Amino acid sequence: MRPSPKPATPQDGIVWITGASSGIGRAVAMAHARRGWTVAVTARREGELARLSQEAAAAGGRIVAHPGDVTDAAGMAATVAAIELAHGPIARALFNAGLYIPVRAATLDAAAYARSFEVNVIGVANGLAAALPGMLARRCGQVAITASVAGYGGLPTASAYGGSKAALINMAAGLKPDLDPAGVLIQVICPGFVRTGLTAGGAFPKPFLMNADRAALRILAGLETTRFEIAFPRRMALMVKAANLLPYRAYFALLARGAGRLRG
Repeated sequence: MRPSPKPATPQDGIVWITGASSGIGRAVAMAHARRGWTVAVTARREGELARLSQEAAAAGGRIVAHPGDVTDAAGMAATVAAIELAHGPIARALFNAGLYIPVRAATLDAAAYARSFEVNVIGVANGLAAALPGMLARRCGQVAITASVAGYGGLPTASAYGGSKAALINMAAGLKPDLDPAGVLIQVICPGFVRTGLTAGGAFPKPFLMNADRAALRILAGLETTRFEIAFPRRMALMVKAANLLPYRAYFALLARGAGRLRG
């Protein structure tokens, strides 16, 4: 009988979260620890991961640090091997590492696109390549990829960031037909504006801005379902999707009005 993809539980193994040293990744790691998961966390900042582990321990949870750089394919393979050897199978993997580099036409630098895709897209691919073989062999597991509502369509200053997030949505959708019959659940997370280091700067409107802890609860609730897309705040996600159904002439006029309000 073909296995049916389902949400993972702490009884199935541990959760692995990349980009966990700050922002959404950190908040989601703590939320998992509070619910009884053993959480393996990866990021480049070892000191922040150590502080996260200590905070979880003080609250009665368990977070174990496995520092690494998601752009290092061999390093990610070694990280997954070390995690599973020390703590057991990865039942749920959340690929959250990412960066935002604003781009404007007058100062356009191709390096911004290269770096954005290296971290946001190739970093996820490296994590998938490391974690999926074990899940496929066990014929169970859960993978979630943090994209963004910015991936639904072009937005000012976000051509590098939004393009990389659009690629992640496409990547997840393209993998789903292969993973479903293997019993591996894949999901894409599309947050709106969350108060993190990525949104701290930037002179642009941030409607429906929420804090990272609240976003983590939305994500955790979505991970406990089998739906493909976890998008929030719902009103913002629907508004951005609806805008992208407009003819391009109307869509660009809408963006121009928004940019005019920002300048004004």
